[in-house]
Amino acid sequence: MTEPRNLPLVLAITGATGVIYGVEMLRILRELGQETHLILSEAAGMNLAIETDYSIEDVKALASVVYSNKDVGAAVASGSFRTRGMIVAPCTIKTLSAIANSFTYNLVIRAADVTLKERRPLVLLVRETPLHKGHLELMTRVADYGGTLLPPMPAFYHKPQTVMDIVHQTLGKALDQVGIEHNLFARWTGKERGGLSDQ
Repeated sequence: MTEPRNLPLVLAITGATGVIYGVEMLRILRELGQETHLILSEAAGMNLAIETDYSIEDVKALASVVYSNKDVGAAVASGSFRTRGMIVAPCTIKTLSAIANSFTYNLVIRAADVTLKERRPLVLLVRETPLHKGHLELMTRVADYGGTLLPPMPAFYHKPQTVMDIVHQTLGKALDQVGIEHNLFARWTGKERGGLSDQ
């Protein structure tokens, strides 16, 4: 049987602000030698143009396999296709809502639904603020189903010097959830040990 660490990771990029989280995640995973199966929502392409200098083709080139969001017959739409989990970075409230309600109208949602039903890690970098009660209830529902909500909330104990340092800290937390080793930020080791480690 294939070890989980040798299985592909599904990555979806949706149309929330913060599309750099998904792009940088792809770049990092490529450097780590991790196979990635990418789904780009239609709105993600629009945000790429607004927020970055990357083209859609640039982003697709970073992935091992790319699917159309309309391809509900893709490999990742089936639970029999084994993966190590799925990360949605960033995740829109619309995507969160569809996942919470099992409304599998496109491949991003179907792949997320499959990830939950197969009891694999599903990590959602939900991007919205402030949050109203409806948003919180959707998050609670996904958490009840086994998903992990990981909104990009910056930490400062590692003394970030650049915006990318902040991005990497969030991405490192997401990779921790799917069991992928990395060295993206200094970890807290306890005040008595001097605070931070290099790993």
